[in-house]
Parts: sequence; structure tokens; C-alpha cells
Amino acid sequence: MTIPMHCLERTVARVASVRRSKPWARRGLAWIHLAALLALLASAAEAEQPNFVVIFADDLGYGDLGAYGSTTIRTPNLDRMAAEGMRFTDFYAAAPFCSPSRASLLTGRYPVRAGVPYVLFPTELTGLPPAEITIAEILSDEGYATAAIGKWHLGWPKPFRAQRHGFDFFYGLPYSNDMLKWEPDTVLRPQHAFWKLPLLDNDEIVEAPVNQHTLTRRYTERAVRFIKENRNRPFFLYFPHTFPHNPQYASEDFEGRSPHGLYADTVEEMDWSVGEVLRALQGLGLDERTLVVFTSDNGPTRGGNRWGPRSSGGSAGGLRGNKGTTFEGGMREPGIFRWPAKIAPDTETSEPASILDLLPTLAELAGAVVPDDRVMDGRSIADLLLGKAETLPQEAFFYYFGAQLQAIRLGHWKLFLRLTEPPEQSASLWYLQNPELFERHHRMREEPELYDLDADRGETRNLASELPDIVERLDGIARRFDERMQRDKRRPVYLDGQ
Repeated sequence: MTIPMHCLERTVARVASVRRSKPWARRGLAWIHLAALLALLASAAEAEQPNFVVIFADDLGYGDLGAYGSTTIRTPNLDRMAAEGMRFTDFYAAAPFCSPSRASLLTGRYPVRAGVPYVLFPTELTGLPPAEITIAEILSDEGYATAAIGKWHLGWPKPFRAQRHGFDFFYGLPYSNDMLKWEPDTVLRPQHAFWKLPLLDNDEIVEAPVNQHTLTRRYTERAVRFIKENRNRPFFLYFPHTFPHNPQYASEDFEGRSPHGLYADTVEEMDWSVGEVLRALQGLGLDERTLVVFTSDNGPTRGGNRWGPRSSGGSAGGLRGNKGTTFEGGMREPGIFRWPAKIAPDTETSEPASILDLLPTLAELAGAVVPDDRVMDGRSIADLLLGKAETLPQEAFFYYFGAQLQAIRLGHWKLFLRLTEPPEQSASLWYLQNPELFERHHRMREEPELYDLDADRGETRNLASELPDIVERLDGIARRFDERMQRDKRRPVYLDGQ
């Protein structure tokens, strides 16, 4: 039996830690011999720990992949992923925009509960709270190598960066690629100096402003290098892409290649990147030990905004709404899971699931324990992925915009709540800068709206007046949940004590 070196190193570290902290551990060498024996017995199981690669697009539409109906954007690698694994038709982000979705993916908790309900700006002295436990921290404790490569956007100050949340290293942008430059002003933080969009290697700024044309290629090179360097130990690669978020850029090999514009170019280059990751896994013999997940943080933007020719939107694939809304087009995303040794090929499921489920699922597959000192909103979908179950226990999914609960889905029913009070506005500098967005996204809803998503995924026919009993039942579930949420939510943590 071959014992991986990282298993021995971790065992030695644990024994040393125990001997320092436990007086009874110093009662001779017998205890060390026992520990070594236990390490030998455990190492075989640990050697089989799966690898995880989570690829996270930015502002990708539900209908932007061939596997989800696109006839204009060429995505052969993602289509192959779907053909070789499981494709979810009802997979959700936990928010209709960037930072909150990332917080939920990493913590398994709704954004408002995790302390990141709104988009974060570079000048804000806040981010993902240190008290939150990420999947990277959980897996790191199990001996995994961990890396975040791409767009972080969970806090610019150092205490909120990826390396402080369980990742061995980070390479990429600290926030969105449209946050190009910032200067002191009275609305944000006057103590901040001017800077330009930086590319970070851990905490070192290696380029500012970054050449966005080469981002996808450079991310991919670093991702493949991480896989190669850690092929002899379990690893977790979190790979959040910058694109197709506006403004859009592609490398020379891809810009102008698609007849459908720059948006399609960026998606096709991201598809190439997925292919490079899959080829690296196959070439290293890691394919059957690695679960690869692909999804996106929220739906597509509308085209034609301030970025001009570098701005175009994707397709929600017939769903209503887009980024920034709690309609299906804002939060329902492609969800593809590929693991050749474990997941049956060409499997499709309409079971509702979300990025909230990733932490408990990966933890279970790695043999790790999910924290029990806090509310976890996600649940493991491992049995569904592995073919041990055809359905999931029916649970409600809640559509939050910031701190405001706007809708609930249970089974095939989706209810937009009657809203008579706006949420607190002070939690986000985004709204201080853009008060019109607050009005647009938090407008009051005088009457509830009920949709049957099986029969009407475009949310076109309001059935609330015809089915008052369903409205009442869903409304009660939603409001009771939100009452608990508002009591449990984590306030944003600020460096200056605000």
C-alpha cells in the first residue's frame, strides 16, 4: 500500500500538535506507534479522496451553451461535459448578482446570512466575514491543496481576500473588471488613494491596469499548472472566470472568431478553457478521480450599456428577466456535473438544486464534516449525482435581492410575495451611488404573483387569483423563513468598526 506523502506530513503535524497541547500524549512512544498505525490504515481511504474543480462563469445566460439550447455560441467542451455527466435544468444561483453569489457558493449559506447581501466595491472596507467557514477551509483541513484562480470579488482589504478564507493561493482580479479605477470621494472612502484594475498573484500586484484580453488564457495556464503540481494529492480548484461580464475581452485567437459578436467570443474562449482543464485531468490520469462542476453567478446582462462596443448581453434561453432580477432569467443557470467514474453519462435532471448545495456535497464526498454551529442553507445532492436517488427531498428555495426576500419556489410553484415595505438601504454603498437601482429592484409589489414553472417557465401567466390556497401556503412558508433569516443574518464586518 502506497502512502501519499501529504498524508504522512499531516499525520506528523497532528501528532506534534496533540503532544504539545495534551499532557497525556507525552506518556511514551506507545501512543506515537498507535498513531502511526492509524495513519497507515487511514491513508488508503484518504488516497481515494476525490479532486474537485468548480468553474464559475460571470453573467452567463441560461441559454448561452449548446447543451442548453444555444444555436449561436459554439461550446463543444461544455456540451461534452454535459454529455458525459449530469445536466441540471433547474439549477440556481443564490442571488442575481456577483458578490452575494460567490459568498453563497463558498459558504453554503444565503448571502444575507453570510454577511454579503450586496455587490462589493473596491473602496469598501468590508468583505466575506472571517467568521464564515468556506468549503476551501473544510477541504484544507482534510489535506486538500486549494486554489482560487479568477475573479474573487468578496472583499479588497487583505483580511477578506482568498488566502484568508482557506485558499493556499490566489491569482486573478480582486473584484469586477468594470471597476477600472477609483479615486477618493465623499460618497465612498475618502482615505483611499487612486488605483487601477489590478491583477494579483496572492497579495502582489503584478499588473495594473491589467490586460483583459489575456485574462482567460492566463487563468487557464495557472489552473493547469495547479492541477499538475498537485496531481499526487487531493485538490480543490475554484475557478471563477471574469467573463462574459462587461466589458468583454477575448484573446487574439478568439476575438472576432464568432459571427455573433464579442460576447460569443468570450464564451467560446471560456469553453476552450474548460477543454484545457479536462485535457489536463485526462492526461494526468486524474479524470476518474475528479468531479468537475460548471455553473454561473447570475443571469445575463442587457446589452448596450456604458461599455458600448465592448458590451453585449447573453440569452436567458426563454426565461423571463436578466441579471439583477429575481425572475428565472436572473438566477436560473446552467448546472453541469461531470465525474466519469461516478456520474452516469448523458443524465438530465429537473430536480431543483443550487450553488448553496456545493459545500455540503463536496464535504460529504471528501469525507469531511459540515459545521454544525450555524445554519446551513444548502444540502448534499451527492446521492442524486451518484445515481443512488432519482429525486431530492422537496425543499423550498428562496429568491433574495439583497436583504429582501422577493419570491419562493416549492416544487413547480413559484410565488412572488406581496411587498409593502422596502428593505434597509444603508447596507450597500452600491445603492448610495445608484439610488435609482434601489427603486427599480425594490419596488413594492401590491399583489402576489404565482407561476407554475413546469408549464410556464417564462413566468407569463399569473395564477394567484385562481389558486389562493397555494398562495397562502407558500406565503406563510416564505415569511416564517424570512423572520428567522432576519434574526440570524450576519451584519457586514468593517475594518473601521462600523
